[in-house]
Amino acid sequence: MSSSTVVKRKVRKAAKKGSKGRIGGAGAKGGGSKDGSAKGGASNGSGSKDGSSKVSGAKAGSAKKGFDKFKTFNGQVYTGVQIGRGHHWTYDAGDWKETKITPDLWEVSYAVTKRRVGKAPDESGAPVGTRYHWYILANQTATKLNANDYETKMTGLKFKLAHKRADKDKWSATGPTQRKHLVAFLKQLIDQLEKDPVALDFEYCGQAYKGEAVPITQTCMKGFCYELDITLNGDSMGIIRYGKSGWKMDLVKDQKLVDAIGAQILRWFE
Repeated sequence: MSSSTVVKRKVRKAAKKGSKGRIGGAGAKGGGSKDGSAKGGASNGSGSKDGSSKVSGAKAGSAKKGFDKFKTFNGQVYTGVQIGRGHHWTYDAGDWKETKITPDLWEVSYAVTKRRVGKAPDESGAPVGTRYHWYILANQTATKLNANDYETKMTGLKFKLAHKRADKDKWSATGPTQRKHLVAFLKQLIDQLEKDPVALDFEYCGQAYKGEAVPITQTCMKGFCYELDITLNGDSMGIIRYGKSGWKMDLVKDQKLVDAIGAQILRWFE
């Protein structure tokens, strides 16, 4: 039996012993709340795999109960979308504005309506009117196509600073408390970036690839990290994640390349 196979089996075993959804987002410690927004929790949603199945009657109540149910991840109590599950959205034609304020720094604003791919189960998720305050850290690449058009891609993390229930007038955290949570989160990221990354050096389809994989430390447990930020040949490739079906990357469509990156990561953790 190869050492790579042994590592994969250990990873699967660790995942089963941990929370049901082995991949976690960054977050400050805190308790759960009825709208699915424990500190460091997830955004509103159905908690279903793709949000496309129709639910009625008892099933609808079950979906709502599952959303509100208290769950744990790495000792943290939360409610809402289960760790490891997510959403798929499409965005309408949005309004992005940007202003250059230093040689390397721009101010940006963006307003748009996002729409779920599929349909949420009836009566699932947070009530209409619930609000969330996210802080986004991401890599955005822009490729000029012609004088007026650019192809843009963005991958990264979003961290929940606070939520506001539909029937409440106040946010779950005051401005100073939100700032405190953000400082703690940014310190975690700095610590993450200052550590030695996973070195990547391999050949695929006749092309040499060199780069690094930076572990997202909030997803690391029992000596293995389930999500890492990938850079290859100077290009930001996005986040790779390990799950029951193997390695996945949202914006890399060549699964064999993704598997080659994953194989390098597994060898590093051996």
